[in-house]
Amino acid sequence: MVRAGGGALILVAVGLYCPILRTGVQSPGNAIVQANAVGSVENRRGQQADHIADDVCLECHKDKATYTTTAHPKTSQTSSKSSILGSFGLDGSNILMIADPAKAEDSPGLYFKMEEKNGNHYQTAVAGWPDQLRTRSEAIDIVIGSGKRGQTYLYWHGSQLYELPVSYWSEGHRWINSPGYKNGTMNFARPITPRCMECHASFIQQDSSDISANRYQKDSLVFGITCERCHGSGKEHVNLHVSAGPRTGAIEENIVNPSRLSRDRQVDICALCHNGNQAEEKIPAFSFVPGERLDRYLHPNPRDAAEHPDVHGNQVGLLKKSRCYASSPTMNCSTCHDTHAQEHEPSWYSSRCLTCHQVENCGMSKTMGAKIADNCVGCHMNVEPTKAFNFDTAGQPLRPVMINHWIRIPDQVSSGANKN
Repeated sequence: MVRAGGGALILVAVGLYCPILRTGVQSPGNAIVQANAVGSVENRRGQQADHIADDVCLECHKDKATYTTTAHPKTSQTSSKSSILGSFGLDGSNILMIADPAKAEDSPGLYFKMEEKNGNHYQTAVAGWPDQLRTRSEAIDIVIGSGKRGQTYLYWHGSQLYELPVSYWSEGHRWINSPGYKNGTMNFARPITPRCMECHASFIQQDSSDISANRYQKDSLVFGITCERCHGSGKEHVNLHVSAGPRTGAIEENIVNPSRLSRDRQVDICALCHNGNQAEEKIPAFSFVPGERLDRYLHPNPRDAAEHPDVHGNQVGLLKKSRCYASSPTMNCSTCHDTHAQEHEPSWYSSRCLTCHQVENCGMSKTMGAKIADNCVGCHMNVEPTKAFNFDTAGQPLRPVMINHWIRIPDQVSSGANKN
């Protein structure tokens, strides 16, 4: 996450290997990497039992331990007192009041209360009139979202996953209606599709032949975005080093090193989740393997062709519209972002801009002076509200704002021209 002007928060595009990455040249020694990267979809699916946990990777790759402090491993977690950010206190901070039932006349009242019982956490809806109240309560089973911007919660109904009606907004430190739920309704029925889970977990096995159905094998869920999501299956790589011991030149055998992939294949790894929420899968979720072409897995995102794509989760699609990206054969997400480390403040990212651009060439340099060197992002990547999610909670609309990754000259933003 990075914080922009006005307190806006943004989920940044995934970095891949190091803060400044230049696409490596393929060598004969990388043939095994590419062969592993393009493994069959059939061999990839259903391999949760072969999943290698991050702590196994970190036994050798201790220099990447900072990854555990980033947002990606926290994109999904088990429900616990420490993982849920919202209050369950009895001082009223656990209540989301939509319309007080005690004052209900023409329409029924509604409120939600967050409850802790016997170590478990629940969301309970209370609706109706003072003498005629109905309730429904469901356990919080899964926490979705790192909490930098907020969290949403899921519950199991048999083998099916559903979104709970109340989410937590971190910036406002309060409970709000969950995405997709209409204000004032006692609804717990929004299904969680495999494509939703694909961007918030590392694996879950579907329990249906319908690739869009929300039926899963509970025990197959691998929480968070783990090392294998960017590096591919690590089983053979780990087995090699366990059986043969550390060997010079063997560090990249039987594993995908994104820095050895072409620029397009590197960006595809990020685009799996950071390319908007309109992407429709051609084959089942969790089939994509790092190193493969993403367009073999997902249909093109129609929002990318729009004159002004929405900023929600579409960092890659917007970046590709930038002249900076189109003019450089090597610029990718990790030119600015290091997926193994926490995000920086916006002023730091200006240093990435200045590896190609000169301060004195900026039209505002004479007006702003030296301080302009810390403000490239503030001017050229404007903050704007997303249209994808509009949270209307008790008549109070909330439209999250995000940094637009379409890099443009400020006076060209309003005209929609793609200049740099």
